[in-house]
Amino acid sequence: MIEVLIRVLPFFALIGVGYLSGRSSFLSEEGVAAITKFVFYFALSAMLFKFASNLSLSEIYSTPFVLAYLSGTTTVYLLAYAVAMLRKVSRAEAAVEAQCAVIGNTGFLGVPLLIALLGPKAAGPELMVLTIDLFVFSSVITILITAAREGRVHWRILGTLGMGLLKNPMIVSMGLGVLWSVTGWPVPRPINDFMGILGGAATPGALFAIGASLAARSAERLEVAGWLSFCKLVLHPTAVAIAALLVFPVDRFAAHVMVAAASLPVAGNTYILAQHFRVAPQRVSASILVSTAISVLTVSAVLAWITAA
Repeated sequence: MIEVLIRVLPFFALIGVGYLSGRSSFLSEEGVAAITKFVFYFALSAMLFKFASNLSLSEIYSTPFVLAYLSGTTTVYLLAYAVAMLRKVSRAEAAVEAQCAVIGNTGFLGVPLLIALLGPKAAGPELMVLTIDLFVFSSVITILITAAREGRVHWRILGTLGMGLLKNPMIVSMGLGVLWSVTGWPVPRPINDFMGILGGAATPGALFAIGASLAARSAERLEVAGWLSFCKLVLHPTAVAIAALLVFPVDRFAAHVMVAAASLPVAGNTYILAQHFRVAPQRVSASILVSTAISVLTVSAVLAWITAA
């Protein structure tokens, strides 16, 4: 555990540097937004394209893997939704809380952290988790909130969801990478080197951006944030581990990557969705702050278990 914690600490130290930079006003909100935009549209997209284009489809997609992740994640999603409804919050708020309980910071934190610690072989399973989160659960929250507000789901929402996915640079970069991989053509060295150089900025840039964005988070509704952090950091990886290691025939290494991805703290894009729909953004903000702080220990514990298994 201590050895893994020592390996993980530099990654979280980068988040801490970003947090201090944002908290001390060394960086303005516009500066933080610019760094985040660079990472999102350029550095991280280049990293995702490089990994996807150099992997075969079989190294990324696996039906047992998809079923295991979906079943484990859906179980925790429904639990968080049910607990929220028992507290008599609105259905829209329940959808946001359920999203916090299962959607981790896979893009900005998971991709650089897990690939660096578990090796390039972790890229395929990590990309699959990211794809499911973006395609399935980002769509589910939009549909649930729309249904809660309007009493029905209009077919036009499907067009909105489709356009949202097409405008997401992570989806586009992974899709283009997979399409290139399917052709069987080797990626030309200049392109590969270019993506490698640009993608190299993703790890420090993404971690710094996470920290800087946390500086603007508030810690209100701590009892709810604590519950949602428990769901995300403990219940989600546990449910996924049971599904991947005991129920479905998932490759052991891929299962370990899946569990590690499930152990990540609440994703920042959940706050963006909550703010967009104007549904409980402070609750999400607190959950991101609390879960990220605690994840230094919980993610280290999960990685220690994985490497020892």
